[in-house]
Amino acid sequence: MHLEYTVVEGDFVNAGSASSSIKKTLKQLNVNPSIIKRVVVALYEAEVNAIAHAYGGVIKADIDANTICISVIDKGPGIPNIEWAMQEGNSTASPEVRDMGFGAGMGLPNIKKNVDRLDVQSTVGVGTTVTMEVNLF
Repeated sequence: MHLEYTVVEGDFVNAGSASSSIKKTLKQLNVNPSIIKRVVVALYEAEVNAIAHAYGGVIKADIDANTICISVIDKGPGIPNIEWAMQEGNSTASPEVRDMGFGAGMGLPNIKKNVDRLDVQSTVGVGTTVTMEVNLF
């Protein structure tokens, strides 16, 4: 099953819509609730990162009998130092984003804690692709 969602820059009102939709789909597929929670937490973090830091993008999810693989592909400034960004508390969020309660520097660390495989590819001035995979059983 393939699902796709559009990410709109700065659209915090709809932040979480893709993760909510995927949660509903996984429930319909009778996936274990603890696994669903991991998927939703990771995707929500990636979704908010794309909204807060990028200029839009797309979320692509592929679900098969054993795994869900989700890619969040954004057009944005890119991440100059992925290793630094993976450390808890490190954030490049703007003051406006922080005022909304986002940008605590927990996005990528929370994603890593909740997925079985994580790959972050980024090119400064082009964008970032975060690919997450979770075993469903």
